[in-house]
Amino acid sequence: MSKSLRIVFMGTPHFAIPTLEKIHQSDHTVVGVVTPPDKPRGRGKKLLPPPVKQFALDNDISPILQPVKMRDTDFVEELRKLEADLFVVVAFRILPEAVFTMPPLGTINLHPSELPKYRGAAPLNWTILNGETETAISTIFIKKEIDAGNIIIQEKRDIHPDETVGTLHDRFAVDGAEIVLRSIEMIANGTVEPMEQDALLATPAPKITKETCHLNFDQPARQVRQRIHGLSPVPGAYTFYQGDMFKIFFADLVNEDQQHDKPGTILKAEKDSILVSCNPGTLNLREVQIQGRKRLKTADFLRGFQLIEGAVLGEIISE
Repeated sequence: MSKSLRIVFMGTPHFAIPTLEKIHQSDHTVVGVVTPPDKPRGRGKKLLPPPVKQFALDNDISPILQPVKMRDTDFVEELRKLEADLFVVVAFRILPEAVFTMPPLGTINLHPSELPKYRGAAPLNWTILNGETETAISTIFIKKEIDAGNIIIQEKRDIHPDETVGTLHDRFAVDGAEIVLRSIEMIANGTVEPMEQDALLATPAPKITKETCHLNFDQPARQVRQRIHGLSPVPGAYTFYQGDMFKIFFADLVNEDQQHDKPGTILKAEKDSILVSCNPGTLNLREVQIQGRKRLKTADFLRGFQLIEGAVLGEIISE
């Protein structure tokens, strides 16, 4: 039986919850949770806790530390008093050296890519955006350089043909939790053999910007589809239809070689099909949202909104 460790968990979004739950249910003890301050959300701007904090509250995990700045001396001292053996980080912020070097067994991080590929803030997005057919889930020891620490476990995963960043996120949240727990067991048993990353093979996965989300149909259909799926469901790839923002969340590849007069042309809009031209190729948009309305499957969307065949998505309408 492995040694029971005192663990501080650091995380923010829903992606981190399966890992926190897995550790909480194990023989190890979560002696504290670190997560960002509550933020105002919704129309009423009510202060709401991050998902990780809500899970900690619901499961009587305390204390919950919510520093504004990770370098704050009071926070660092509170953290030190928890006397943790190990820090576990999932979808959190960059840690200062004074924090990640604090526990005697180090600080580990879950990173959803085949490191050293896709170091950065949006590895899942760029995996789909770049049309990868496989990737990996990695656990690493945190060091000063971002996502450059020695690898504890790295397990490959296939990318499904219709994968979106949303489905990949949900799969990896669950699979990653199991891999983190195995990493903790290896550390507790003293059997971990960290593997150094080859920095020469590193590729970036920068934060997604509004420009990244803007669709360009003057590209091959497969490439446009990758962009749509790599940004679905959030923040969502967009174009414009007659001046209104038009988001696209899912698309089928109809063909890859058909040439059209103008990329972005709506070739057909009826029943459950919105066929759009690319350069070359054709896509069938299956899930969309026009500005001011709900996100809908195409069949439901077309029952309440008429698209003009021959109109060009992205074209600026002059008044």
